[in-house]
Amino acid sequence: MGIVERIKNILLTPKTEWPVIAGEASTTGELLGGYVAPLAGLSVLCGFVGKTLIGVSVPFMGTMRTPFLAGIGIAVFAFVMAFVGILILSTVINVLAPTFGGEKNSTQALKVAVYAYTPAWIAGFLGIIPALGLIGVVISLYGLYLLYLGLPRLMKNPEEKSIGYTAVVVIVAIVVSILISIMATGVAMLFGGGAMMGMGALGGHEASPQVTFDKDSPMGKLEEFGKRMEQAGKKMEAAEKSGDPKAQMQAAMEGLGAALGGGKRYEPVDPAQLKAMVPESLAGLRRNSVASEKGGMAGLQMSQADASFTDGAGKHVDLRIQDTGGAAGLMGLAAWANVQGEKETDSRIERTTREGGRMVHEEISKKGGPNELTVVVGERFIVTARGDGVPIETLRSAVGSLDLAGLEAKKEAGAVK
Repeated sequence: MGIVERIKNILLTPKTEWPVIAGEASTTGELLGGYVAPLAGLSVLCGFVGKTLIGVSVPFMGTMRTPFLAGIGIAVFAFVMAFVGILILSTVINVLAPTFGGEKNSTQALKVAVYAYTPAWIAGFLGIIPALGLIGVVISLYGLYLLYLGLPRLMKNPEEKSIGYTAVVVIVAIVVSILISIMATGVAMLFGGGAMMGMGALGGHEASPQVTFDKDSPMGKLEEFGKRMEQAGKKMEAAEKSGDPKAQMQAAMEGLGAALGGGKRYEPVDPAQLKAMVPESLAGLRRNSVASEKGGMAGLQMSQADASFTDGAGKHVDLRIQDTGGAAGLMGLAAWANVQGEKETDSRIERTTREGGRMVHEEISKKGGPNELTVVVGERFIVTARGDGVPIETLRSAVGSLDLAGLEAKKEAGAVK
C-alpha cells in the first residue's frame, strides 16, 4: 500500500485500517525507511522553513527568526530523534504488553508506534506557517485515539485494559518528548554560538571532507549515541528475522538501554544508599520525615530518597535525591548539549547554568514564594531542594553541604554490559 493511501486510511478509517496493518508482514527497515523517514523529514523541513526563513510574528517586536545555523542544527537533530523516539516508544509498548494482558511482538509494537505518530507528523507540516502551531497541537492529539484503537488490535490486550495501557505509554512518550526538547534547546544554543558544520557533509559535495567531532564534545557524544542506536537497530532487526522470542526480547532491551542509557544500561543504586545521604538537619531546619523507594519496569527503574525539614514556624524544605538509572543516558545527552539559559517574569526567575561540570537549575520567587534548586550530579543523579520561606542562597548552601562528590563517584554503579 502506498504511503498516501496509508495516511488517509489511518486518519479517516482507523478502526478498519488497524486490522489491515496487523496482518501485514512489515520489516523494521520498511517502517522506518518507507514511512517514518519521509513523514518526519517533511515535518522537520516545514518547521525549518517556517521558523528560519518565514519567522514568527511577535506583537510589538516584529518577526522573529531562528538563526540559519541553529535552524539546521535543530532540523538535523529533530530528524534523528524522530527515529530514537519511535524506537523507545515501540520498545515500551512491547515490554508493557503482558502487564495489560497483551502479547509481546516487537514488529507489531513498532507498527503501533509508527502509525499512531502519523497525526503528529502531519501536524508538523503546518510548521511552515508558524501561526498555525496551535492547530497542529490539536491535530497531534488525535494520535492518542489512534494509539487507543491500535493497541488491542496489534498487541492483543483486552479492550477494557486499553485505557490504562494507553495512559502509561503516553506518559512515557511525554517524558521522552520533554527530554528531547531540552536537548534540542542545547543543540540550538550550540549552533547559534557559532559552531560550524561542513555544508558539504550535509549536501554531499565531494569537495568537502567528512565532518568528524571530538569524542568528548557535545556533537561527538551525539554522534556516538547515533552509532550505538544504529547497532541496536540492526540487532533488533536480526532478532526479528530469527523468530526467537528470547532473542527479540534481549535485542529490544538492548535497544532500550542504548536509547536511555547512552549505550549502557544502568540498574539504580539501592535506595538505602540515597537515604543515607539525607542529613538530620538541612538549611538550619530539623528533619521530620524521610522515605526511600525503588520502582519502575525492567530497563526503566529509578530509585530515590525523599525528606522533609521544618522549623515549625513556616519555614519548610523538601529534599529529593534521585537516581535516574535506566534513563541516565538521556540525562547525559542533556548535559552534553550544554543546556543553559535564563527566563524572568514579574514574579519568578528561572535559570539553567553549568557549575563545576554539573547542570544547575534554579527557580527563584521574586514575591516571597517557594524557591527551588536542582543539581544534576554525574549526569545521572538529580538532587532537588524546594523551600518555602527559604532563600535560594540558603538552598544552594544546603545542597552544597551534601556529599555530592560521593554521589558522583557512583555514576557508573550498576552499569549492565
